[in-house]
Order: sequence, then C-alpha cells, then structure tokens
Amino acid sequence: MIVELEEAKHELTALRPEVEELRQALHIDALTAKVEELEQTTLAPDFWNNQANSSKVLQTIKQSKDTLEEYNTLKARLEDAIALAEMAIEENDEASLPEVQTELSDIKADAERMRIEALMVGEYDNSTAIVSFHPGAGGTEAQDWCQMLYRMITRWAENNKFKVKLVDWQDGDEAGLKAATIMVEGPHAYGFLKSENGVHRLVRVSPFDSAGRRHTSFASIEVMPEFPDLDEIQLRDEDYDFMPFHSSGAGGQNINKVSSAVRITHKATGIVVTCQTERSQLQNKETALRMLKAKLMDIKIRERLDTIEQIQGNKNNIEWGSQIRSYVFMPYTLVKDNRTGYEEGNVDAVMDGKIDGFINAYLKYITKA
Repeated sequence: MIVELEEAKHELTALRPEVEELRQALHIDALTAKVEELEQTTLAPDFWNNQANSSKVLQTIKQSKDTLEEYNTLKARLEDAIALAEMAIEENDEASLPEVQTELSDIKADAERMRIEALMVGEYDNSTAIVSFHPGAGGTEAQDWCQMLYRMITRWAENNKFKVKLVDWQDGDEAGLKAATIMVEGPHAYGFLKSENGVHRLVRVSPFDSAGRRHTSFASIEVMPEFPDLDEIQLRDEDYDFMPFHSSGAGGQNINKVSSAVRITHKATGIVVTCQTERSQLQNKETALRMLKAKLMDIKIRERLDTIEQIQGNKNNIEWGSQIRSYVFMPYTLVKDNRTGYEEGNVDAVMDGKIDGFINAYLKYITKA
C-alpha cells in the first residue's frame, strides 16, 4: 500500500509542469489582466447606454472568470492531493490510498479536458450548441437509432454538467423519433459537440426484425452554434409561413399537448423549424424564429468561407458512404470514427455518453489540419 501511495505521489508531482504548461496554453496571466480591464469599463457612466455592447462585455467577463476559476481550482486540488499523499506516507495511513488515487484520476481528467478547451479557438466555440437529430431511410429501425443518438448526446451533456433544453420532439411511428432538437448550454458547448455533426451508422441485429437479421441504419446529428448577434438577419412576416399545431411529444419530454407548438417555414430557402416546449405559442414562435435566424446566419457565413468545415462540416445525405462514425454491435463490438481513426470497443459505454475520446481526437485532428 505504501508503495502505491509513493507511486501516486510521484504521478501527482509529475503533473505540476503539465499544469504550468496549461497556464501558458490558457493565457491565464493575460486573461486576468483582461478581466481587470473590462471590469473597469463597466464602471464608466455611459457603459449601459449601448445594451448590446454591455451584454457582450459582461458575457466575456463571466466566461473569462469561469476559465480562471477552473484553472485555479485545478491547481489547488493538485497541491492538496500531493499534500494528502505526503501525509499518508509519513503516517503510514494506507486507508487514504483510495482517496489519493481518486484525486489523481480526477485531476488528470480535468487537466486533459482543459487542454482540449485550450484548442478551441474558433469564433463560435464558446457558444450554445443547437443540436438536431434526423433518422435516415429505414423506418422504425432508423428512428430507434436516432433516439439512441439523442440519448447518447444528452447523457454526455448531463455527465459534463451542461444544461440541456428540449426545443422539439416528434415521436417515431412505432418507436424512436422522427426529429428532435435540443439546445446545449455551457462553456464551449459548440466547441465540444461540433465533432458529432454528420451521419452516424449503426450495424446490429434489429429488435424489430422477427427473423433476427442484421441491419445497417443511418441517422444524422446536425450541430450549429447559437450565434451571439443575429441582428443582421432581418425577417419580415411575409418571409415565412407560420403554422400552430398540437404538440405530440413522448411522455416525460415536458411537452404540453396543446396548440402552442409552432412550425415556421422560410419561403426563400424551404428551411423548416419547429418549437413546442415553451409555455406559450408566443414563446415558441420567438424560439423558432431565433433558430431560423441561426440557420440563415449559418448559410450566410458559409458563403463567406472557403470551406464549410470551419462552421458545421459537410452536408451529406443520410446514407451509406457519408458516415462520420460507425457503431457495430454485431458480429463484434466497435465504434470507429472515420475521420480520426479513433475507436472504442465498449459500445454500451459510448451509447451511455462516454464520447470524450472521440471529441478529443476530433479537436486534435482539426487543429493539426
């Protein structure tokens, strides 16, 4: 036991230079100075005259403070864990070993996550993520697969303390779902989840096939940032068709089954957005219009970019050959990302939201590209 405590202490001590490197990668000193400078601007008498600017400044201050607090907490935890290990060794306290090992594991994981966050330099990486799910061809099997992906993403978000807001849910014919949209809120939500944008392929023995045959199914996940400034997208009433309808969400989805749900169709592009989770039709309409503006902003930005990959990745049909990742349940178990080559053998863990390995591999991949 004492040998294991010594090993844990050695690993913890070895993390000190890594945490210091993380300080440089996150530009902690510059960030501290930036917060002090911005906080001074909030004291100016005319600070609140421009509401849009003041909101951006306050958001920047909050995000910067969150990063500083996260880093300082990590550094303090590391020093406390080293002190705990040293004390346990001195007092021959073998009972402290599990606590020391747990701290070591958690600190390593937090440091890795913060290193990944340091790679997020995209303009919208810190934005809320708007995530939509769509089944491919294949009826019930594809719709069931679509709901499995919905659960995978929401489990990941919950495990990582992101806030998930359901915007739209359309039940499948027999099982699963026909479409769903959520908003994932939290630091770098879009930066993390942009790796999931694309077509996902499933190979398994279908529970809906009485003959027990193996099926291949497809579903897509669309990930888009909630753009901070949508004022440049102007929408007139005549630009879209507005239709209220009765909600049809599954039990437990917090959807009121009344005529408050709305569907908006943009005439020029054919883009359709729906919202059915707010308390009133007016609130649903406001949310739907915001989502429509975000989609139009996405198109506008793509027109200014050399490659669409900078924002959302390629738009592909939900079919064979276009998948970004394959999930094989039978005859063996394997999840493999076609872009990065990263793979996991524990399919059940992946479907339960353990997708950090895929996210991290993708962020490293696009940073090198």
